[in-house]
Amino acid sequence: MPTPTNRTPLRIARGTYANLNGSVSDIQEGEICYATDQDKLYVKEGAALVSTKADLTGYAQDSDIGSTIQAFDADTAKTDAAQTFTAAQRGTITTLTDGATVTPDFAITNNYKLELGGNRTLANPTNLTAGQSGVIVISQDSTGSRTLAFGSYWKFAGGTAPTLTTTASASDVIVYFVDSATRITAQVLLNVS
Repeated sequence: MPTPTNRTPLRIARGTYANLNGSVSDIQEGEICYATDQDKLYVKEGAALVSTKADLTGYAQDSDIGSTIQAFDADTAKTDAAQTFTAAQRGTITTLTDGATVTPDFAITNNYKLELGGNRTLANPTNLTAGQSGVIVISQDSTGSRTLAFGSYWKFAGGTAPTLTTTASASDVIVYFVDSATRITAQVLLNVS
């Protein structure tokens, strides 16, 4: 069916039914009106508002925007689409609490730092999600000679966990990629100074 050449742009008047009906002479013929107090649509025909019989109860209202419906924001990244960023993106660096066993929560961030105050174990993190990647900066305290063992999910080249730099105040960087809920592929950059 061809598009008619004589068209009227769609305009919607909105207000309470009483306000719309009270100013019906200002509404154009065929204009759609939304009665906010009734959640109904009307169309101006002649000198009257005629119900379209469309009941909008339960549909989104202006008051829902920003509370139950996200407001439009051209700068908001989508999680289900490829993104091109025009500015640098960065995550926070979360300090892990030193203790005999250190268990990162991978739901918090991607990047961590930990200063070893004794011989420690980096346990299997909680909240693993395949595809997550990041770094963990491991630093020796001013005493040094601290060792770090790894939980069973941590996998390194050659199947052997590396020996960290033990010099006082030295830093090593663990670069990791989460393969699955039970496997983290990691590489250690030693003695980064």
